[in-house]
Amino acid sequence: MVQAQKALGYFLEAALPRAKASGEEAPPDSVAEQNRAFLEFCRREGYQVASTFIDNAADGAERPQFQQLLEYLKHNRTSSCVVVVDTVDRLGADAMQAARFFFQIEGLGSHVVALDGEVDPGARLIEHLGRREPAVPVGDRVKEAMRKKAMRGEVLGRPPFGYRVGLKHRLEPVPDEAAIVRYIFRLYTREGLGIRLIAGRLNEEGYRTRRGGNWSMITIRDILLNRAYLGTYTRFGVRVPGSHPALISPDDFRRVQDRMASRRTSGGQRNVRQFLLSGLAFCGYCGNKMIGVSRHQTWTRREGGGEGAAEYRYYQCLSRTNQNTCDYHTRRADALEAEVAAQAAAALAARLREPPPAVAAPTVEEEVERLRLHLHQLDRQLEGYMQAAAGHQLSRERLRELSVEVMQEQMAADEAIGQLESTRRVARTLDDQRRARRELLTTLQDGAGLPFEQRRDALRTAVQRVTVLDDAIVVELREPAAGSC
Repeated sequence: MVQAQKALGYFLEAALPRAKASGEEAPPDSVAEQNRAFLEFCRREGYQVASTFIDNAADGAERPQFQQLLEYLKHNRTSSCVVVVDTVDRLGADAMQAARFFFQIEGLGSHVVALDGEVDPGARLIEHLGRREPAVPVGDRVKEAMRKKAMRGEVLGRPPFGYRVGLKHRLEPVPDEAAIVRYIFRLYTREGLGIRLIAGRLNEEGYRTRRGGNWSMITIRDILLNRAYLGTYTRFGVRVPGSHPALISPDDFRRVQDRMASRRTSGGQRNVRQFLLSGLAFCGYCGNKMIGVSRHQTWTRREGGGEGAAEYRYYQCLSRTNQNTCDYHTRRADALEAEVAAQAAAALAARLREPPPAVAAPTVEEEVERLRLHLHQLDRQLEGYMQAAAGHQLSRERLRELSVEVMQEQMAADEAIGQLESTRRVARTLDDQRRARRELLTTLQDGAGLPFEQRRDALRTAVQRVTVLDDAIVVELREPAAGSC
Protein backbone atom coordinates (compact mmCIF):
# COMPACT_ATOMS: atom_id res chain seq x y z
CA MET A 1 0.00 0.00 0.00
CA VAL A 2 1.38 3.39 -1.03
CA GLN A 3 1.63 5.78 1.93
CA ALA A 4 0.08 9.22 1.42
CA GLN A 5 2.41 12.20 1.13
CA LYS A 6 2.74 14.19 4.35
CA ALA A 7 1.56 17.79 4.70
CA LEU A 8 2.76 20.41 7.20
CA GLY A 9 0.65 23.47 7.97
CA TYR A 10 2.28 26.82 8.73
CA PHE A 11 -0.05 29.51 10.15
CA LEU A 12 0.17 32.98 11.67
CA GLU A 13 -1.76 34.32 14.64
CA ALA A 14 -3.08 37.89 14.21
CA ALA A 15 -2.61 37.29 10.51
CA LEU A 16 -2.55 40.20 8.09
CA PRO A 17 -5.62 41.08 6.02
CA ARG A 18 -5.54 39.33 2.65
CA ALA A 19 -6.35 41.36 -0.47
CA LYS A 20 -9.53 40.60 -2.40
CA ALA A 21 -9.55 40.49 -6.17
CA SER A 22 -11.10 43.97 -6.19
CA GLY A 23 -8.18 45.34 -4.21
CA GLU A 24 -10.20 45.82 -0.99
CA GLU A 25 -9.06 44.26 2.23
CA ALA A 26 -10.80 41.09 3.37
CA PRO A 27 -11.08 40.29 7.09
CA PRO A 28 -7.93 38.57 8.43
CA ASP A 29 -8.12 34.78 8.65
CA SER A 30 -7.91 33.41 12.18
CA VAL A 31 -5.70 30.43 12.99
CA ALA A 32 -8.84 28.31 13.28
CA GLU A 33 -9.95 29.37 9.78
CA GLN A 34 -6.50 28.69 8.35
CA ASN A 35 -6.46 25.27 10.04
CA ARG A 36 -9.90 24.36 8.66
CA ALA A 37 -8.77 25.32 5.14
CA PHE A 38 -5.58 23.26 5.63
CA LEU A 39 -7.50 20.15 6.76
CA GLU A 40 -9.96 20.51 3.89
CA PHE A 41 -7.06 20.81 1.44
CA CYS A 42 -5.41 17.65 2.83
CA ARG A 43 -8.69 15.72 2.64
CA ARG A 44 -9.35 16.87 -0.91
CA GLU A 45 -5.84 16.22 -2.22
CA GLY A 46 -5.23 13.01 -0.26
CA TYR A 47 -2.38 14.29 1.96
CA GLN A 48 -1.59 12.89 5.41
CA VAL A 49 -1.58 15.63 8.08
CA ALA A 50 1.81 15.43 9.79
CA SER A 51 2.02 18.56 11.97
CA THR A 52 1.18 22.25 12.22
CA PHE A 53 3.40 25.19 13.21
CA ILE A 54 1.99 28.54 14.42
CA ASP A 55 3.92 31.81 14.74
CA ASN A 56 2.69 35.25 15.79
CA ALA A 57 2.74 37.86 13.02
CA ALA A 58 3.27 40.63 15.58
CA ASP A 59 6.72 39.19 16.32
CA GLY A 60 7.93 40.47 12.95
CA ALA A 61 11.10 38.69 11.80
CA GLU A 62 11.15 36.39 14.85
CA ARG A 63 9.67 33.12 13.61
CA PRO A 64 10.62 30.39 16.15
CA GLN A 65 7.98 27.96 14.91
CA PHE A 66 9.23 28.29 11.34
CA GLN A 67 12.67 27.26 12.57
CA GLN A 68 11.01 24.21 14.17
CA LEU A 69 9.40 23.46 10.79
CA LEU A 70 12.84 23.54 9.13
CA GLU A 71 14.19 21.17 11.80
CA TYR A 72 11.31 18.79 11.04
CA LEU A 73 12.13 18.87 7.33
CA LYS A 74 15.84 18.29 8.02
CA HIS A 75 15.10 15.17 10.08
CA ASN A 76 12.50 13.80 7.65
CA ARG A 77 14.23 14.27 4.30
CA THR A 78 13.59 10.66 3.28
CA SER A 79 9.83 11.29 3.15
CA SER A 80 8.58 13.92 0.72
CA CYS A 81 6.59 16.67 2.46
CA VAL A 82 4.51 19.60 1.29
CA VAL A 83 4.30 22.81 3.35
CA VAL A 84 0.85 24.43 3.19
CA VAL A 85 0.42 28.17 3.88
CA ASP A 86 -2.59 30.46 3.59
CA THR A 87 -0.65 32.79 1.31
CA VAL A 88 3.06 32.71 0.48
CA ASP A 89 3.53 36.34 1.59
CA ARG A 90 3.00 35.23 5.20
CA LEU A 91 6.16 33.16 5.20
CA GLY A 92 8.20 36.21 6.23
CA ALA A 93 8.01 39.71 7.68
CA ASP A 94 9.02 41.16 4.29
CA ALA A 95 9.51 40.02 0.70
CA MET A 96 13.19 39.08 1.23
CA GLN A 97 12.53 36.97 4.31
CA ALA A 98 9.51 35.30 2.69
CA ALA A 99 11.61 34.41 -0.36
CA ARG A 100 14.50 33.14 1.78
CA PHE A 101 12.18 30.91 3.82
CA PHE A 102 10.51 29.66 0.62
CA PHE A 103 13.77 28.58 -0.97
CA GLN A 104 15.03 27.09 2.30
CA ILE A 105 11.98 24.79 2.19
CA GLU A 106 12.67 23.91 -1.45
CA GLY A 107 16.33 23.37 -0.62
CA LEU A 108 15.28 20.69 1.86
CA GLY A 109 13.48 18.76 -0.85
CA SER A 110 9.95 19.94 -0.09
CA HIS A 111 7.67 22.39 -1.83
CA VAL A 112 5.20 25.08 -0.77
CA VAL A 113 1.49 25.14 -1.60
CA ALA A 114 -0.51 28.36 -1.08
CA LEU A 115 -4.21 28.03 -0.29
CA ASP A 116 -4.94 31.36 -2.00
CA GLY A 117 -4.62 29.57 -5.35
CA GLU A 118 -1.19 30.89 -6.38
CA VAL A 119 0.10 28.43 -9.01
CA ASP A 120 3.78 29.40 -8.81
CA PRO A 121 4.40 31.13 -5.44
CA GLY A 122 8.18 31.15 -5.95
CA ALA A 123 7.85 33.20 -9.12
CA ARG A 124 5.64 35.72 -7.35
CA LEU A 125 8.18 36.11 -4.54
CA ILE A 126 10.98 36.71 -7.06
CA GLU A 127 8.78 39.26 -8.83
CA HIS A 128 8.19 41.09 -5.53
CA LEU A 129 11.94 41.16 -4.92
CA GLY A 130 12.49 42.68 -8.35
CA ARG A 131 10.19 45.60 -7.56
CA ARG A 132 12.44 46.61 -4.63
CA GLU A 133 9.58 48.42 -2.93
CA PRO A 134 10.14 49.32 0.72
CA ALA A 135 8.43 46.71 2.85
CA VAL A 136 6.08 47.59 5.67
CA PRO A 137 6.96 45.46 8.72
CA VAL A 138 4.36 42.82 9.52
CA GLY A 139 3.99 44.06 13.08
CA ASP A 140 3.13 47.59 11.89
CA ARG A 141 0.52 46.26 9.46
CA VAL A 142 -1.06 44.14 12.18
CA LYS A 143 -1.19 47.12 14.56
CA GLU A 144 -2.80 49.28 11.88
CA ALA A 145 -5.46 46.62 11.19
CA MET A 146 -6.18 46.39 14.95
CA ARG A 147 -6.38 50.18 15.25
CA LYS A 148 -9.04 50.27 12.53
CA LYS A 149 -11.06 47.67 14.44
CA ALA A 150 -10.71 49.72 17.63
CA MET A 151 -12.03 52.81 15.84
CA ARG A 152 -15.18 50.84 15.04
CA GLY A 153 -15.53 49.92 18.72
CA GLU A 154 -14.83 46.23 18.04
CA VAL A 155 -13.34 44.32 20.95
CA LEU A 156 -9.65 43.42 20.81
CA GLY A 157 -8.45 40.92 23.36
CA ARG A 158 -10.20 39.80 26.53
CA PRO A 159 -13.30 41.79 27.55
CA PRO A 160 -13.23 43.48 30.99
CA PHE A 161 -15.02 41.86 33.94
CA GLY A 162 -18.73 42.58 33.65
CA TYR A 163 -18.82 42.27 29.85
CA ARG A 164 -18.61 39.68 27.09
CA VAL A 165 -18.12 40.01 23.34
CA GLY A 166 -21.56 40.18 21.72
CA LEU A 167 -22.98 41.01 18.32
CA LYS A 168 -20.77 42.91 15.86
CA HIS A 169 -17.84 42.27 18.23
CA ARG A 170 -19.13 44.89 20.69
CA LEU A 171 -19.19 44.61 24.48
CA GLU A 172 -22.45 43.56 26.12
CA PRO A 173 -23.08 43.17 29.90
CA VAL A 174 -22.94 39.86 31.74
CA PRO A 175 -25.71 40.31 34.36
CA ASP A 176 -24.03 38.51 37.31
CA GLU A 177 -20.66 40.13 36.72
CA ALA A 178 -22.21 43.55 36.10
CA ALA A 179 -23.92 43.36 39.49
CA ILE A 180 -20.55 42.74 41.18
CA VAL A 181 -19.01 45.73 39.37
CA ARG A 182 -21.81 47.99 40.62
CA TYR A 183 -21.40 46.52 44.13
CA ILE A 184 -17.67 47.37 44.10
CA PHE A 185 -18.35 50.97 43.11
CA ARG A 186 -21.06 51.27 45.78
CA LEU A 187 -18.77 49.90 48.52
CA TYR A 188 -16.10 52.43 47.56
CA THR A 189 -18.25 55.53 47.08
CA ARG A 190 -21.16 55.10 49.53
CA GLU A 191 -19.83 52.85 52.27
CA GLY A 192 -16.34 54.34 52.20
CA LEU A 193 -14.46 51.03 52.17
CA GLY A 194 -10.87 50.96 50.98
CA ILE A 195 -9.64 48.70 48.20
CA ARG A 196 -8.23 46.02 50.51
CA LEU A 197 -11.42 45.90 52.59
CA ILE A 198 -13.53 45.60 49.42
CA ALA A 199 -11.44 42.60 48.32
CA GLY A 200 -11.91 41.06 51.76
CA ARG A 201 -15.68 41.69 51.72
CA LEU A 202 -16.10 40.02 48.30
CA ASN A 203 -14.02 37.02 49.35
CA GLU A 204 -15.90 36.64 52.65
CA GLU A 205 -19.27 36.80 50.86
CA GLY A 206 -18.27 34.08 48.41
CA TYR A 207 -17.92 36.17 45.25
CA ARG A 208 -15.26 34.95 42.82
CA THR A 209 -13.41 36.39 39.85
CA ARG A 210 -14.09 35.23 36.31
CA ARG A 211 -11.48 32.51 36.74
CA GLY A 212 -12.94 31.38 40.05
CA GLY A 213 -10.19 32.90 42.20
CA ASN A 214 -10.09 35.30 45.13
CA TRP A 215 -10.38 39.03 44.66
CA SER A 216 -7.23 41.11 45.17
CA MET A 217 -6.43 44.79 45.60
CA ILE A 218 -4.98 44.94 42.08
CA THR A 219 -8.16 43.52 40.53
CA ILE A 220 -10.38 45.93 42.48
CA ARG A 221 -8.20 48.92 41.59
CA ASP A 222 -8.25 48.01 37.89
CA ILE A 223 -12.06 47.86 37.92
CA LEU A 224 -12.39 51.21 39.68
CA LEU A 225 -10.10 52.87 37.11
CA ASN A 226 -11.57 51.28 33.97
CA ARG A 227 -13.47 53.74 31.76
CA ALA A 228 -15.11 50.84 29.93
CA TYR A 229 -17.80 50.88 32.64
CA LEU A 230 -18.84 54.33 31.37
CA GLY A 231 -19.62 52.80 27.96
CA THR A 232 -16.34 54.05 26.46
CA TYR A 233 -14.09 51.64 24.57
CA THR A 234 -10.37 52.55 24.60
CA ARG A 235 -7.61 50.71 22.76
CA PHE A 236 -4.51 51.62 20.71
CA GLY A 237 -4.95 55.31 21.61
CA VAL A 238 -8.50 55.30 20.18
CA ARG A 239 -11.43 56.30 22.44
CA VAL A 240 -14.97 55.48 21.30
CA PRO A 241 -17.64 56.89 23.70
CA GLY A 242 -21.05 55.17 23.76
CA SER A 243 -19.79 52.03 22.02
CA HIS A 244 -21.56 49.71 24.51
CA PRO A 245 -23.97 49.87 27.53
CA ALA A 246 -22.55 51.61 30.60
CA LEU A 247 -22.56 49.94 34.04
CA ILE A 248 -21.65 53.01 36.10
CA SER A 249 -22.96 56.58 35.97
CA PRO A 250 -20.51 59.40 35.15
CA ASP A 251 -21.12 60.94 38.62
CA ASP A 252 -20.21 57.73 40.47
CA PHE A 253 -17.15 57.21 38.28
CA ARG A 254 -15.98 60.79 38.89
CA ARG A 255 -16.43 60.42 42.67
CA VAL A 256 -14.28 57.29 42.61
CA GLN A 257 -11.50 59.03 40.65
CA ASP A 258 -11.59 62.07 42.95
CA ARG A 259 -11.30 59.91 46.08
CA MET A 260 -8.47 57.80 44.62
CA ALA A 261 -6.61 60.95 43.53
CA SER A 262 -6.91 62.45 47.01
CA ARG A 263 -5.57 59.29 48.62
CA ARG A 264 -2.59 59.25 46.24
CA THR A 265 -1.64 62.86 47.00
CA SER A 266 -2.34 62.90 50.75
CA GLY A 267 0.24 60.31 51.69
CA GLY A 268 3.25 62.43 50.76
CA GLN A 269 6.33 61.10 49.01
CA ARG A 270 6.90 57.37 49.44
CA ASN A 271 10.34 55.90 50.02
CA VAL A 272 10.26 52.54 48.26
CA ARG A 273 12.61 50.01 49.88
CA GLN A 274 13.86 46.82 48.25
CA PHE A 275 13.79 43.42 49.88
CA LEU A 276 16.27 40.59 49.31
CA LEU A 277 13.71 37.78 49.28
CA SER A 278 11.16 39.32 46.88
CA GLY A 279 9.97 36.53 44.59
CA LEU A 280 11.71 33.82 46.66
CA ALA A 281 9.73 33.71 49.91
CA PHE A 282 6.32 31.98 50.11
CA CYS A 283 3.81 31.54 52.93
CA GLY A 284 3.95 28.05 54.39
CA TYR A 285 0.21 28.09 55.19
CA CYS A 286 -1.51 29.27 51.98
CA GLY A 287 1.33 29.07 49.43
CA ASN A 288 1.09 32.71 48.33
CA LYS A 289 4.09 35.03 48.14
CA MET A 290 5.55 36.83 51.13
CA ILE A 291 6.01 40.51 50.29
CA GLY A 292 8.22 43.10 51.90
CA VAL A 293 6.43 45.80 53.91
CA SER A 294 7.84 48.95 55.53
CA ARG A 295 6.07 50.74 58.39
CA HIS A 296 7.12 54.10 59.82
CA GLN A 297 6.15 55.00 63.38
CA THR A 298 6.58 58.32 65.18
CA TRP A 299 5.88 59.20 68.79
CA THR A 300 6.11 61.98 71.37
CA ARG A 301 7.57 61.23 74.81
CA ARG A 302 5.34 62.14 77.73
CA GLU A 303 8.23 62.78 80.10
CA GLY A 304 11.00 65.10 79.06
CA GLY A 305 9.39 65.95 75.69
CA GLY A 306 11.03 65.20 72.42
CA GLU A 307 9.97 63.06 69.52
CA GLY A 308 11.08 59.67 68.16
CA ALA A 309 10.72 57.75 64.95
CA ALA A 310 11.51 54.24 63.72
CA GLU A 311 11.11 52.13 60.60
CA TYR A 312 9.97 48.51 60.78
CA ARG A 313 10.64 46.18 57.85
CA TYR A 314 9.09 42.74 57.63
CA TYR A 315 7.65 40.13 55.28
CA GLN A 316 3.92 39.52 55.25
CA CYS A 317 1.71 37.02 53.42
CA LEU A 318 0.35 38.52 50.19
CA SER A 319 -3.03 36.85 50.74
CA ARG A 320 -3.40 38.86 53.94
CA THR A 321 -2.18 42.10 52.36
CA ASN A 322 -3.87 41.90 48.98
CA GLN A 323 -6.96 39.73 49.47
CA ASN A 324 -7.61 40.08 53.22
CA THR A 325 -7.43 36.28 53.57
CA CYS A 326 -5.01 33.94 55.42
CA ASP A 327 -3.74 34.85 58.91
CA TYR A 328 -1.35 37.58 59.94
CA HIS A 329 1.90 35.67 59.31
CA THR A 330 4.88 38.04 59.46
CA ARG A 331 8.65 37.78 59.94
CA ARG A 332 11.14 40.57 60.61
CA ALA A 333 13.02 41.26 57.37
CA ASP A 334 16.60 41.41 58.69
CA ALA A 335 16.26 38.23 60.74
CA LEU A 336 14.57 36.25 57.97
CA GLU A 337 17.12 37.32 55.33
CA ALA A 338 20.04 36.42 57.58
CA GLU A 339 18.54 33.01 58.37
CA VAL A 340 17.94 32.23 54.68
CA ALA A 341 21.50 33.25 53.74
CA ALA A 342 22.96 31.08 56.54
CA GLN A 343 20.95 27.99 55.52
CA ALA A 344 21.76 28.47 51.84
CA ALA A 345 25.48 28.85 52.62
CA ALA A 346 25.50 25.68 54.75
CA ALA A 347 23.78 23.65 52.01
CA LEU A 348 26.10 25.03 49.33
CA ALA A 349 29.18 24.24 51.43
CA ALA A 350 27.96 20.66 51.79
CA ARG A 351 27.69 20.36 48.01
CA LEU A 352 31.23 21.68 47.56
CA ARG A 353 32.55 18.95 49.88
CA GLU A 354 31.21 16.27 47.50
CA PRO A 355 33.94 14.78 45.22
CA PRO A 356 33.65 16.14 41.65
CA PRO A 357 33.38 13.76 38.68
CA ALA A 358 36.52 13.41 36.58
CA VAL A 359 35.72 15.11 33.25
CA ALA A 360 38.04 17.01 30.92
CA ALA A 361 36.73 19.77 28.66
CA PRO A 362 38.25 20.78 25.32
CA THR A 363 37.96 24.42 24.22
CA VAL A 364 35.49 24.72 21.32
CA GLU A 365 34.50 28.40 21.33
CA GLU A 366 36.64 29.35 18.32
CA GLU A 367 35.31 26.49 16.19
CA VAL A 368 31.70 27.29 17.09
CA GLU A 369 32.26 30.95 16.24
CA ARG A 370 33.79 29.99 12.89
CA LEU A 371 30.81 27.78 12.04
CA ARG A 372 28.31 30.47 13.03
CA LEU A 373 30.12 32.97 10.79
CA HIS A 374 29.93 30.41 7.97
CA LEU A 375 26.16 30.05 8.53
CA HIS A 376 25.76 33.82 8.28
CA GLN A 377 27.77 33.85 5.06
CA LEU A 378 25.59 31.09 3.60
CA ASP A 379 22.46 33.05 4.48
CA ARG A 380 23.83 36.13 2.71
CA GLN A 381 24.83 33.93 -0.22
CA LEU A 382 21.25 32.67 -0.57
CA GLU A 383 19.99 36.26 -0.53
CA GLY A 384 22.44 37.09 -3.31
CA TYR A 385 21.10 34.23 -5.41
CA MET A 386 17.52 35.43 -4.90
CA GLN A 387 18.41 38.99 -5.88
CA ALA A 388 20.14 37.68 -9.00
CA ALA A 389 16.99 35.73 -9.89
CA ALA A 390 14.88 38.86 -9.30
CA GLY A 391 17.13 40.71 -11.77
CA HIS A 392 16.72 37.91 -14.36
CA GLN A 393 20.41 37.00 -14.02
CA LEU A 394 19.60 33.53 -12.69
CA SER A 395 16.96 31.05 -13.79
CA ARG A 396 14.42 29.61 -11.41
CA GLU A 397 15.82 26.10 -11.93
CA ARG A 398 19.38 27.24 -11.18
CA LEU A 399 18.16 29.13 -8.11
CA ARG A 400 16.62 25.94 -6.76
CA GLU A 401 19.85 23.97 -7.39
CA LEU A 402 21.93 26.58 -5.60
CA SER A 403 19.47 26.79 -2.69
CA VAL A 404 19.76 23.01 -2.27
CA GLU A 405 23.55 23.32 -2.08
CA VAL A 406 23.29 26.14 0.49
CA MET A 407 20.87 24.18 2.68
CA GLN A 408 23.13 21.11 2.61
CA GLU A 409 26.06 23.21 3.83
CA GLN A 410 23.87 24.84 6.47
CA MET A 411 22.67 21.47 7.76
CA ALA A 412 26.26 20.20 7.99
CA ALA A 413 27.31 23.32 9.90
CA ASP A 414 24.27 23.10 12.23
CA GLU A 415 25.05 19.47 13.00
CA ALA A 416 28.69 20.27 13.75
CA ILE A 417 27.68 23.15 16.05
CA GLY A 418 25.22 20.90 17.87
CA GLN A 419 27.91 18.30 18.54
CA LEU A 420 30.38 20.92 19.76
CA GLU A 421 27.77 22.58 22.00
CA SER A 422 26.90 19.21 23.50
CA THR A 423 30.57 18.53 24.20
CA ARG A 424 30.98 21.96 25.78
CA ARG A 425 27.95 21.51 28.03
CA VAL A 426 29.02 18.09 29.28
CA ALA A 427 32.74 18.76 29.54
CA ARG A 428 32.81 22.33 30.87
CA THR A 429 35.82 22.96 33.06
CA LEU A 430 35.05 21.83 36.61
CA ASP A 431 37.58 24.25 38.08
CA ASP A 432 35.55 27.19 36.73
CA GLN A 433 32.34 25.73 38.12
CA ARG A 434 33.77 25.16 41.58
CA ARG A 435 35.38 28.60 41.59
CA ALA A 436 32.01 30.19 40.84
CA ARG A 437 30.39 28.23 43.66
CA ARG A 438 33.09 29.25 46.11
CA GLU A 439 32.57 32.89 45.16
CA LEU A 440 28.82 32.46 45.65
CA LEU A 441 29.41 30.86 49.06
CA THR A 442 31.67 33.75 50.10
CA THR A 443 28.99 36.27 49.09
CA LEU A 444 26.35 34.44 51.15
CA GLN A 445 28.62 34.23 54.20
CA ASP A 446 29.89 37.84 54.07
CA GLY A 447 26.73 39.45 52.68
CA ALA A 448 26.20 42.03 55.42
CA GLY A 449 28.89 44.38 54.10
CA LEU A 450 28.14 43.95 50.40
CA PRO A 451 25.87 46.05 48.12
CA PHE A 452 22.20 45.09 48.01
CA GLU A 453 22.27 44.06 44.33
CA GLN A 454 25.18 41.67 44.87
CA ARG A 455 23.51 40.02 47.87
CA ARG A 456 20.17 39.75 46.02
CA ASP A 457 21.78 38.19 42.93
CA ALA A 458 23.66 35.68 45.07
CA LEU A 459 20.48 34.56 46.82
CA ARG A 460 18.57 34.22 43.53
CA THR A 461 21.44 32.21 42.03
CA ALA A 462 21.59 29.80 44.96
CA VAL A 463 17.98 29.60 46.20
CA GLN A 464 14.94 28.26 44.35
CA ARG A 465 12.29 28.84 47.03
CA VAL A 466 11.92 29.76 50.71
CA THR A 467 8.88 28.44 52.57
CA VAL A 468 8.18 30.60 55.65
CA LEU A 469 6.42 29.29 58.76
CA ASP A 470 5.88 31.13 62.02
CA ASP A 471 8.70 29.28 63.77
CA ALA A 472 10.79 27.77 60.94
CA ILE A 473 11.82 28.15 57.30
CA VAL A 474 12.60 25.65 54.53
CA VAL A 475 15.25 26.71 51.99
CA GLU A 476 15.34 24.87 48.65
CA LEU A 477 18.52 25.30 46.59
CA ARG A 478 18.46 25.45 42.83
CA GLU A 479 19.34 22.18 41.19
CA PRO A 480 22.84 22.16 39.67
CA ALA A 481 23.03 22.27 35.88
CA ALA A 482 23.85 19.10 34.00
CA GLY A 483 27.53 18.27 34.28
CA SER A 484 28.11 20.65 37.22
CA CYS A 485 29.57 19.64 40.49
